Amino acid sequence: MTLAGIELRYLITEMNKQVKDYYVSNIYGVSRNSLLFKLHHSEKPDLLIMFSTFGLWITNVKINQMEENRLIKRLRNDLLRSKIIEIKQLGSERIVYVTFSGFDQEFILVGEFFGDGNIILCNKDMKILSLLHSIDVRHRKLGVGLKYVPPPSSGLNILEVTKQNIEDIKSSPTPIVRWVGRTLGLPGKYTEEIIRMTNLDPDRLGNTLSDKEIDDIFHATKELIDKVVTGNHDAYIIRDMKNADVIPIALASMEGKNPVKVASFMEGLDSLFSENLLEHGKSSQSTTANQKITELEHKLEEQNKAILLVKERSSSIAGVAKALLEIAATGITSIEDSKIKPVLDKYNSHIARESGVFLININGEKIKLDPHSSIQAIASTLFNESKKQMRATDTINLEKKKTEKSLELVKKQASIAQDSIVFAVQKKKEWFERYRWFITSDGRLAIGGRDSSSNSAVIRKHLNKNDRVFHAEIVGSPFFLLRESTDEDISSVKEVSQATVCFSRAWRAGIYGLNAYWVTPDQVKTAAPSGQFIAKGSFVIEGSKNFVQVSTLQLAIGLYEKDENYQLMCGPPAPIKKHCIYYVIIEPSGVDMAELAKKVKLEFMKFKEKEEIVKAISMDDFTRVLPAGDSHIVESGEGEAYN
Repeated sequence: MTLAGIELRYLITEMNKQVKDYYVSNIYGVSRNSLLFKLHHSEKPDLLIMFSTFGLWITNVKINQMEENRLIKRLRNDLLRSKIIEIKQLGSERIVYVTFSGFDQEFILVGEFFGDGNIILCNKDMKILSLLHSIDVRHRKLGVGLKYVPPPSSGLNILEVTKQNIEDIKSSPTPIVRWVGRTLGLPGKYTEEIIRMTNLDPDRLGNTLSDKEIDDIFHATKELIDKVVTGNHDAYIIRDMKNADVIPIALASMEGKNPVKVASFMEGLDSLFSENLLEHGKSSQSTTANQKITELEHKLEEQNKAILLVKERSSSIAGVAKALLEIAATGITSIEDSKIKPVLDKYNSHIARESGVFLININGEKIKLDPHSSIQAIASTLFNESKKQMRATDTINLEKKKTEKSLELVKKQASIAQDSIVFAVQKKKEWFERYRWFITSDGRLAIGGRDSSSNSAVIRKHLNKNDRVFHAEIVGSPFFLLRESTDEDISSVKEVSQATVCFSRAWRAGIYGLNAYWVTPDQVKTAAPSGQFIAKGSFVIEGSKNFVQVSTLQLAIGLYEKDENYQLMCGPPAPIKKHCIYYVIIEPSGVDMAELAKKVKLEFMKFKEKEEIVKAISMDDFTRVLPAGDSHIVESGEGEAYN
């Protein structure tokens, strides 16, 4: 499946709506022709954008790296932490400019989604900094240091088609279905639909059309384009034995093809293109592995042949030696005796002299002899040579065993590589997952800030009149909310107090015995008193505070299941054990966050019943729930929710 220009226009329009104020938090190499951009926003869920040589789209799928991508280092260096300012299509061509801005620099990433495709990084003056494929043809040259020049226009901009453009059909003796497709640059599925909408015979010649029929073609074209571009969709996926396609609007040509309705064109496109990427990855891995396997199998075959050849030579030499001993018993004493020749001929051997050296040639193996030695001595020399030849098989056998081990390892690695080409579907997250959060033992939702921006958002956007507001008695503490709290939530108050302290600077510094306090919403003032200043993420607290002593620094990470969806929850051990099916408890000091995330995931992997679920959870998600600072694991096990 390839994208049409009008489909690309819809995708770009949708993406421009969604990426506003997001910045690039990471870039992953997926294949040599595909990159995955992770976009972050302080108040909205993360977005994933796939940028490939065959398209650009928002994806819910994170595919593990399958191949090295030559652009990844340069793109990370230039684009990380920058914002997407604009995504723009070049007319109705399958060419896209994505403008990134940050740190007083501007970059443009060009995607060419035709032919073999290309991805090109330019500066704001369109000077090429890096690209996937260099080009040097008659009408166009692309390379690092050159100015980016798009290919010559393919003609009519379908997005700006006029009735006058269609009227040109009157001078053409071409069938209208072919003329419309060629002139408008539309795929056959859309061309056929336009003609069907007019009730005209597709084989009708253009120069036989009336003005009304031309008018009908124009209006049908505009209607179809508008539906696709504006998102007035009724999207379907169609599959057959060879191909699959996603169609944004219902087409008559779908009849009898068992179309499957999808929620949106973007979602259907994501499904098919992600499948294509996975299949490409598996095929690539298989090809590389099969080449290595073939090479090793050929090497093994040659080693087996070598062993067989050496054994045959050794046997032939030993056979001649035995024959010589037998003839010596008849009284013959010289190797040059004429009666020796028939015996040697029987074993495909003969006496020869080369450069004055006396030799016996046995099946091509030349052995130096002393012609004055007795027949018995010569036989002994041949027996020794036979044994020497057999010892050579030991060396070949050692090499053969190494080859067999290498072959077994490559086959195993090929199997692992195939299994490693997996993807994780990025589920739509709950609004509170962008913050620190957990469910208390009383079933209340607690949310807290991660940094100054989210601290501010927690109070300004989510504070309700029945909430309680928590803060620790230390600089560098998050604000936590206990949602819809009542006087009976005694356990919840203790748990949120503990979470507030643990997620503060106290964890990194290992400070025990701190207090947290809670206040009511009306005590929190978002503006500083006249003449004073408060930092971003800070607020003025008026009135008395309700203090709660926190005696321990301990948190738990749990696997929380709700409506067949799985989330990582981090909070005090008691509520995590109660609500989660598996948990890991941590305390301050130990290894850094990245290393701890790996250890925690390995602990979760021990829960075999949900091993595949845990595999699909990214390391980023594990790292994201951890407190800032070094930590170590003290306990793990099944939670009460498992039962």
